[in-house]
Amino acid sequence: MTVGTCDDDNARRIREFLEGLLQHMNSPAQVNVALEEKGRYQVTLEGEKLGQLIGRRGETLDAIQQLTNYAVNSGADKRIRVHVDAENYRAKREQSLESLARKVAGKVTKYRRSVTLEPMNAYERHVIHAALQDEPGITTYSIGSEPNRRVVVSYDREKRQ
Repeated sequence: MTVGTCDDDNARRIREFLEGLLQHMNSPAQVNVALEEKGRYQVTLEGEKLGQLIGRRGETLDAIQQLTNYAVNSGADKRIRVHVDAENYRAKREQSLESLARKVAGKVTKYRRSVTLEPMNAYERHVIHAALQDEPGITTYSIGSEPNRRVVVSYDREKRQ
């Protein structure tokens, strides 16, 4: 996992881009860059009241991550992946999505009726699918088109044990 801060050329480009962006957003957040594994960087934005950087359901954080990836990979020979997080938002969101998945699976099993969840981005849909893949009597699939793609949790008689 993440070990200390990293200061190679990629990390400097990431830090430089984000500090400029955060300055334009009037955010006092500190940028910490760590190398998770070759070609993958974990950025943690630290500070007080970073809600504006996270945005509604993490949309602003996703946008910052996407912009950072574009900026640091623009004109580069080797692409790198940059994951941006603030106030441990991503881990908390993942836990709440897994909890939601289990709760919905319980309702689907009890009432034998499908439940369609709110629109989610690809990563969040993946978390739901992964959380329920081994659940007996439950199957999941996605419907719709971006940005309104949703997960459907449905009862599967065949998958009952």
